[in-house]
Amino acid sequence: MIERIIIIDGIDPQTFYGPNNSNMALIRNLFPKLRVAARGNVIKVIGEESETAEFERKVKEIEAYASKYNSLNEDAIIDIVRGEAPVRRDASGVIIYGQNGKPISARNANQARMVKSFDENDLTFALGPAGTGKTYIAIALAVRALKNKEIRRLILSRPAVEAGEKLGFLPGDMKDKIDPYLQPLYDALEDMLPPLKLKEYMDADTIQIAPLAFMRGRTLNDAVIILDEAQNTTTQQMKMFLTRLGNNSKMVVTGDVTQIDLPRSTRSGLLSALRILRGVKGIGLIEYEKKDIVRHPLVQRIVDAYEKHKDSDDEPEEETAPGGGE
Repeated sequence: MIERIIIIDGIDPQTFYGPNNSNMALIRNLFPKLRVAARGNVIKVIGEESETAEFERKVKEIEAYASKYNSLNEDAIIDIVRGEAPVRRDASGVIIYGQNGKPISARNANQARMVKSFDENDLTFALGPAGTGKTYIAIALAVRALKNKEIRRLILSRPAVEAGEKLGFLPGDMKDKIDPYLQPLYDALEDMLPPLKLKEYMDADTIQIAPLAFMRGRTLNDAVIILDEAQNTTTQQMKMFLTRLGNNSKMVVTGDVTQIDLPRSTRSGLLSALRILRGVKGIGLIEYEKKDIVRHPLVQRIVDAYEKHKDSDDEPEEETAPGGGE
């Protein structure tokens, strides 16, 4: 009799064990000759050497399945233990599987081009209006690279530029002041990773979310680095960010040039970069349009309405509530 220790590190243990440890109970029943104990991310198994070796191999296959699909059910466990491929109706073009196994894939032609550009280039610019999914797809691609162990770190950044509010008047310490600017990045990550796994990644600095100013002086190797809201960088900030690119790393820069919150006298670093880097090998450019908006259908109509009035400084003579109400 021997004892083997198996570490579950590719998936949140709660996902692996299942509700009320139902998945773990099933695994025990499928290996009745073995004594199995599980606590945290550690599984101990005692039995004959050949049987414990087979148990470890099957557990690792189950873990790999759960990590890929972000979900695990009894049918998949039984299929894997029996040596059969679990039945899975994969959607074509899936980037990763998010929370509860939801497939995340390109939803239009420009998102598909962004996936292709990420695979083929070390730097991709993705431009377009709000709601086109450019940041969401960028984070999905980065999480895929992290889960596939193609990189060691995922770094997400935004310039902390006020859009009407004043940063200094927000309550709390610097982290408290900055977090509201970074919340959209947290939202996307929470959609793609189990809560405990996300916390583990962030506690270990495997996933880092920081304002742009924190990038200065760093060389970022073995990483995917995403700069969101890049239209609010200055030319100096953009140059500083782009020159952080290290070995075996990729960058994605997203922005909307119609929503620049910089002072009127300050030129957007995103616009400067697009002009300066035009034609440079290894850089991809994806330009989203209004038709690519994948949020609520009303978002596209809102964007259309604002574009119609962007050159007009005149306010309507009588303001009414949206939809014509009082």
